[in-house]
Amino acid sequence: MANLNINIGKLQLKNPVMTASGTFGYGTEFSDFFDISRIGGIFVKGTTLRDRQGNPYPRMVETPSGMLNAVGLQNKGIDYFINHIYPTVKNIDTNIIVNVSGSTIKEYVETAEKLNSLEKIPAIELNISCPNVKEGGMAFGTNCLSAAQVVKVVRRVYKNELIVKLSPNVTDISEIALAVEAEGADSVSLINTLLGMAIDSEKRTPILSTITGGLSGPAVKPIALRMVWEVAQAVKIPVIGMGGIMNAADAIEFMLAGASAIQIGTANFIDPTVSIKVLDGINDYLDRHGYKSVTEIIGALEI
Repeated sequence: MANLNINIGKLQLKNPVMTASGTFGYGTEFSDFFDISRIGGIFVKGTTLRDRQGNPYPRMVETPSGMLNAVGLQNKGIDYFINHIYPTVKNIDTNIIVNVSGSTIKEYVETAEKLNSLEKIPAIELNISCPNVKEGGMAFGTNCLSAAQVVKVVRRVYKNELIVKLSPNVTDISEIALAVEAEGADSVSLINTLLGMAIDSEKRTPILSTITGGLSGPAVKPIALRMVWEVAQAVKIPVIGMGGIMNAADAIEFMLAGASAIQIGTANFIDPTVSIKVLDGINDYLDRHGYKSVTEIIGALEI
């Protein structure tokens, strides 16, 4: 059996399979389906400084080979997480990583700072796809200056591993990756959802209450693979890949493209045990090809 251990900076993973924020709750919701401590990490749902109700319904819709969502970061805020969620997840034998979101730089900073006190939270994932309310609603991660700015100030106050989640809704994602790397990101995760839209032709109205939403699932995989490959060529820090991973073959493709680890998202809604199936499939692939360690396939794409 191959060695599945992976390091993402100082973050030690027992294997490269993790779950994407917003698709796996706080992890405990899936504990009836499999031993969640077997996977490398769980990225909990997006957490903000204060309680957020999210967007009005309808806010999810199935699309060909994918799903649109406009949930709007519904959560009860960081203090609720610390007081009520953290005690229930802190003893799970895997990495529990908090996805930090905000509408202003101050909100990002205050949320990240509060997480310093939680011993069993080894990392945060900074979601810079959030709209910057002080800059007309443009997402922080859509230009190098604002992406670098938010990472710089969070890096000053947050002491553990800082993973920055990149938006694909940009002209050159490698430029954004280089900008956040320069300001202290320990690794990057990508891709977040692509902006999409669904219309009810009979009613002649948008299906989502917000008109547009984030597209995920198999439809985005070719774009995600291309972006992971581009970013892995550009930066020196580890890359965590996601976007339409439905099985072990998909996960392996992302690692061959340069990802050190992967996250599974939309597939969790279809099969709650998919993470374990992907893990077992990666292990089988390594054995069949004679690899001693999963690290041997990272960036092993032959061009």
